[in-house]
Amino acid sequence: MKVYFSDYYSLELPTGHRFPMSKYRQLRDYLLEQKIIDLSELHESPLATEDELSLAHDPQYVSSMKDGSIDPLIIRKIGFPWSHNLFLRSCATVGGALAAAKHALKDGIAGNLAGGTHHAHYASGAGYCVFNDIAVATRHLHKKSPNLKIAIIDLDVHQGDGNSSILANDKNVFIFGIHGEKNYPFVKVPSHLDIALPDGVEDQDYLTAFIVGMESIYNFKPNFIFYQTGVDPLIYDALGKMSLSFEGLMERDKIVLEYALNSKIPISLALGGGYAKPIEKSVEAYANTYRVVKSLLGKTI
Repeated sequence: MKVYFSDYYSLELPTGHRFPMSKYRQLRDYLLEQKIIDLSELHESPLATEDELSLAHDPQYVSSMKDGSIDPLIIRKIGFPWSHNLFLRSCATVGGALAAAKHALKDGIAGNLAGGTHHAHYASGAGYCVFNDIAVATRHLHKKSPNLKIAIIDLDVHQGDGNSSILANDKNVFIFGIHGEKNYPFVKVPSHLDIALPDGVEDQDYLTAFIVGMESIYNFKPNFIFYQTGVDPLIYDALGKMSLSFEGLMERDKIVLEYALNSKIPISLALGGGYAKPIEKSVEAYANTYRVVKSLLGKTI
């Protein structure tokens, strides 16, 4: 299994910034220390080119993010101060998604230890998202294979408004997401299927709704899946407002991954949100997804 990572993922932020930027390196180190993945499975994320980014974004927006001429109001919506390293980080995030998608097609499964930046729209970013990695990767796959049926399963607690605003009218795409009905973004952009859940929802009610929602994926019969594995529904998350356990998240992952692997549908994993206090709880939840992957791969080989 190939898993993509870049040191660019960890951006230096002003003191007191609430985004837990250390989680990317912590996750990489945890996966290696716990022997969940081997060093040979870890690969450097390439930097997405401006042409690749422009598959899903306004070229002028891409250029303005590169040279710093970006509208300050957009930077405020993104939530990170502009720097050239922010641009490089965003290119690496998308590059990791492109590489993971390519190798998932070849190997059946691959992952990116960042991404799921589903609040980035065609000509603007928001919510800690600059460029939309899944949208770019979807357009890249369709450029080569227009008839590929691509499902996006977005289980971040925050609704994937950017995915929907960019891709909802694309042929051979189906977007399914579960999100907090009262959580960010406060103006949703409808996906093909959205399931909104109340604050405080626990494992049983979440999984019941999720299993019902997955019927739409089975009926769509995808040839490829992007799985946004956000762990911010975790009970410890500072921004999630849900009350899922580690076990509940792993059961969710198992349902998606068993379906993909048993059906021989290539699947690419994107990290998604995680803002637990302490952040080590999110790191553990992210790592658990890869624990589920390795457990299932052990059974299928």
